[in-house]
Amino acid sequence: MVISKTPLRISFVGGGTDFEGFYTRHQGQVISSAIDKYVYVVVKERFDDRIVLHYTENEIVESVSAIKHELIREALKCAGINRGIEIITLADITSKGSGLGSSSVLTVGLLNALFTFRGEQRTNEDLARIACDIELEQLKKSMGKQDQYIAAYGGLKKLVFCADGNVHVKNIPLTDQERLHLGHNLLLHFTRTTRKAEGILEEQKKNIDTHLSELRQISGLVDRLEVAFEHRDFDALGHLLKENWMLKKGLASRISHDDIDIMVNLAYDNGALGCKIAGAGGGGFLLGYVPMDKQDRYRSAMAGYRELPFMLDPFGSRIILNLRGPSNNPAMYLDNP
Repeated sequence: MVISKTPLRISFVGGGTDFEGFYTRHQGQVISSAIDKYVYVVVKERFDDRIVLHYTENEIVESVSAIKHELIREALKCAGINRGIEIITLADITSKGSGLGSSSVLTVGLLNALFTFRGEQRTNEDLARIACDIELEQLKKSMGKQDQYIAAYGGLKKLVFCADGNVHVKNIPLTDQERLHLGHNLLLHFTRTTRKAEGILEEQKKNIDTHLSELRQISGLVDRLEVAFEHRDFDALGHLLKENWMLKKGLASRISHDDIDIMVNLAYDNGALGCKIAGAGGGGFLLGYVPMDKQDRYRSAMAGYRELPFMLDPFGSRIILNLRGPSNNPAMYLDNP
């Protein structure tokens, strides 16, 4: 049995510039952080040749091609496992519509667990790159690359997306105390609605040519935040979140709506220096930067929205249990060993 633990993420600034349609012409970049909310993947050998899956649904199939869950299906193909396996996925929060990168987190966690099950140790770069290939190339999803990389690497990172498709990962070093201080000023509240990110992201992708100016400005916020973090000016994050949200709202029609605008205004009226909807927008969680001395007032005003307590996580996807026994011969899971 193998169990992987992979963190969800919050993206601070730069989201949208990780689309290929942008970074092949202009430098794309984001600053994101892993958080201490996770997707767990359990992989276990079976005595028979069936493939048994447990997620929000259950599947029992005889072949990989028969699997309905597309991420599990493609991850098994990449790992070269074709039979005799049971997979369970568990998540700390709802797996759809949260805006915290859950689909890519699941993909990275699956790959980590499956390769480990086969006795192969893959690097963070391997996991992120293969996850991107599954989601962007194999499944043709309208999305960027940041979620896969922050899930694999963890921590607080600046990710730079290059025209040749490579991603440069730069650690933003904070002491444990500084990371706690920053994390204590960040609050997540559920908007009471979830959404399918695919439609919003598809529109955003189609609109890239007409919103190059806004995307270049969003990319520029990343350099400003990096400098602010270097000087430990954490309050600057609040102001840059506000700028990022104002620019992001114009990238697609459904990123914001009346209920979100009401929630955002409530946040600003009660102490937030800045806020934004996590992920694609349209629902999920509102991320607010709120100084400690304003948080009692802020939480009281936001009492109608459920809070998700969290802290920043310095680690990426990891294996927390590896009980591979002598019977775990990788060849036994292949149709043609």
